[in-house]
Amino acid sequence: MKKAIFLPIALLLIFSKGLFAQNLLPRQTIRGIIIDEQSNQPLSGVTIRIETLDAQPSSISTAAGAFSISEVPVGRHRLRISRVGYEESVINNIEVTSTKEIVLELRLREKVQVLNEVVVTSGKSKFKALNESTVVSARQLSMDEAVRYSGTRNDPSRMAQNFAGVSGPNDARNDIVIRGNSPSGVLWRMDGIDIPNPNHYSTVGSTGGPVTILNTNTLKNSDFITSAFPAQYGNAVAGVFDLRMRNGNAEKTEWLGQMGFNGFELGVEGPLGKNKKSSYLIDYRYSLVAAIQALGLSVGTGTATPYYQDINFKLHLVTKKHGTFDWFGLGGESHITFPADSTGDNLYTTNDGKARTSNTKSLTGVVGMTHTYFFTPTTSGKLTLALSGFKSTYREQVLPSGKPNQTVFDVDNRQTKASVGYLFNKKFSAKNQLVIGGLADFYGINLQQQSVADGDSVLRYLTKSDDRAALYRIFFNWGHRFSDQLSTNVGLYTQLFSLNQTSSIEPRWNLKYQLKPNQSFNLGLGLHSQLQPMQVYFYKSQFTTPPGALTNKNLDFVKSFHAVAGYDWNLNSHMRIKTELYSQYIYRAAVEKIASSFSMLNEGAGFNYADKVNLINNGQGRNLGWEITLERFLHKGFYYLVTGSIFRSEYQGSDGVWRNTAFNSGYVANLLGGKEWKVSGKNTFGIDTRFTVAGGQRYTPFDIAASKTLGYVVYKEKEAFSLQNNTYLRWDLKFSYTRNGKKTTQKWYIDLQNLTNRANVYIRSLNPSTGKISEINQIGFFPNINYQITF
Repeated sequence: MKKAIFLPIALLLIFSKGLFAQNLLPRQTIRGIIIDEQSNQPLSGVTIRIETLDAQPSSISTAAGAFSISEVPVGRHRLRISRVGYEESVINNIEVTSTKEIVLELRLREKVQVLNEVVVTSGKSKFKALNESTVVSARQLSMDEAVRYSGTRNDPSRMAQNFAGVSGPNDARNDIVIRGNSPSGVLWRMDGIDIPNPNHYSTVGSTGGPVTILNTNTLKNSDFITSAFPAQYGNAVAGVFDLRMRNGNAEKTEWLGQMGFNGFELGVEGPLGKNKKSSYLIDYRYSLVAAIQALGLSVGTGTATPYYQDINFKLHLVTKKHGTFDWFGLGGESHITFPADSTGDNLYTTNDGKARTSNTKSLTGVVGMTHTYFFTPTTSGKLTLALSGFKSTYREQVLPSGKPNQTVFDVDNRQTKASVGYLFNKKFSAKNQLVIGGLADFYGINLQQQSVADGDSVLRYLTKSDDRAALYRIFFNWGHRFSDQLSTNVGLYTQLFSLNQTSSIEPRWNLKYQLKPNQSFNLGLGLHSQLQPMQVYFYKSQFTTPPGALTNKNLDFVKSFHAVAGYDWNLNSHMRIKTELYSQYIYRAAVEKIASSFSMLNEGAGFNYADKVNLINNGQGRNLGWEITLERFLHKGFYYLVTGSIFRSEYQGSDGVWRNTAFNSGYVANLLGGKEWKVSGKNTFGIDTRFTVAGGQRYTPFDIAASKTLGYVVYKEKEAFSLQNNTYLRWDLKFSYTRNGKKTTQKWYIDLQNLTNRANVYIRSLNPSTGKISEINQIGFFPNINYQITF
């Protein structure tokens, strides 16, 4: 009898203790908006339920699509979103902290057929792209993952290097090689507007850099597309970063402070006006290394100190009758000076072995405005206006003994771009959707580049131009769903370049068939084209009559045909296997008129482009490969990501010989994983790791005898990219801790990059006077420490 009484009491005490402990946890609010995936119209009557709490608190969205659930304990939670006539969705691992409200934008897709007995659950928080027209070779880019993954430095580009088919040419920069293509083939887009290279120390035509201007604290989940992208995207042949900047908190002012690799950072966000719908968001960063040196402390970099600063902002204004206005902007300034090195074996002692000093500066900025207006609940238009600017200067001087310094390279490149576009979106039904758009980019181009050519002693202009040009683009995409299992997109994209009146018409098509609720088959086909790097059109030839003719001005777009087949198998709500086969045929690539191994397909992984004149569009290329991904999204505190790629990337120059491209490393594999533990209920401790193995980068051998004779570096051009570095290996290990207090949330991590101090070769240099070859290695052991506080 006593046992019978004691047991219920004991169970009640245990339950009460757990409930009491849960009540002691700091609490926060989860709120946001629910929209229709096709029309982007807010949805009312949607039920949002937190399944990870015993009481399963819920909310029903209003006529404006808004929902709010308060008093949510800190920790990770799972939401289930449902509405009659729509596919149910599950969002996992929403991290709730004590000082920052969670503001979400969630999408639901209308069912083609409504079945009372069957519930179709998409569970698609990361299984598919946000752009509903993208069904193949796409991955949703989670900012939570960008911060969590070891080795990423809070950089979306470095995060993407972990995905199948993607690699980085070197650790010093965040360029990405997608399926053997040059990094210059990547398109950067922000909130529907094409933006310039969002990296510090960038140059005209490049897409990467050492440090990102992008800020994971201001971005929300975005799309990363690696092939056969739909008709909304153009002027790119490799891939697309379709980024989205989040809105600020429209109900509460929040602050953020952070210190780490990307610099000292301060951010603030809050409401605009009293309607609790409009908001602002602003974030500023300043170089950590520069700040430390300004205090008189040494950080081991000598006088070559990187200085950089950047800003990101967004204003979100919701009106009652005139639609929604968004203003956003980002910009960055950076500069660094490299001192001379008289040993002749330094990376910055190039071409002739002489001691050199160099100074680099770059300035990048873009501001944009979008106006979204709904004519009817299923018909909307979006106007975009943007202005971007870019400036890059570089000066290199030789320091001859006992003589004045001689400038051998002097660059001052400036480019502005004004953009205007309009997007019309019509959802006819759950089955049919039409998207039509047009964009116009108006370029102002001021390029000045002087250099002393190898074997010469006179500083001559390679480019000296002050020109105008425009790129006009029109596209449409028709999305049709035959059923909830079978859907397709058919599109057409066309563009015209005013400088030389070249044009391109590009059909796009993809298809998705849902074999089973958790398995799908995907196909994608498309023709894609891209401008040459802008400065290439303005290179001057010194060997024409009269000298200075623009022999590259009439170059056509480089073009690439993509074909992809993929299979997705969602093993459960938090695990999946994905595999894809792809083929790409590239033509109209720029090569030299004379027979040579040169091709623009090998350019774009550094700061400069080859100064080649007399180029023609007779080059070809081909990329073939197979990829596989095994992924467990964070579940019960544990996740892993295993990716593997086997590929072949080849090109043909004007000499008609097929060779390896500079990016044909052959294979790349990544293993990432991590575990998160709760500490005292409200705090967490985590361990994350990454291991990467890849084929070495390709390079061209030196012609040592010719270099010694001529006094500058000469390559064996007929053997271009015939040699390969040793296998690339790198292991990163990261420890993190999060503490949730009543008024502040603090996060610490230390990321031990290249833990084994593996010597991966970055580049080889040759001293032509001695014939000695030196190897410069990539990043050695590097501890990256980061601290963040929100309040």
